[in-house]
Amino acid sequence: MALKLKVPNMACESCAQTITESIHTMEPDAKVEVDVKAKTVTVESAASEESIKQAIVAAGYSIEGYQ
Repeated sequence: MALKLKVPNMACESCAQTITESIHTMEPDAKVEVDVKAKTVTVESAASEESIKQAIVAAGYSIEGYQ
């Protein structure tokens, strides 16, 4: 499953690394691509969309359109 999320409060490569690590903690085989300039995170994973979103939020970031 490929999932593309808008993360408006991501500002730098350090943010990208934090998000990537939080996703890999719950899904080690996930393929994560982060575009800091576009503020997007694309994830290919067997994990559910909800669990991926929760991992990003738990790392301290918001997802556009997700509470």
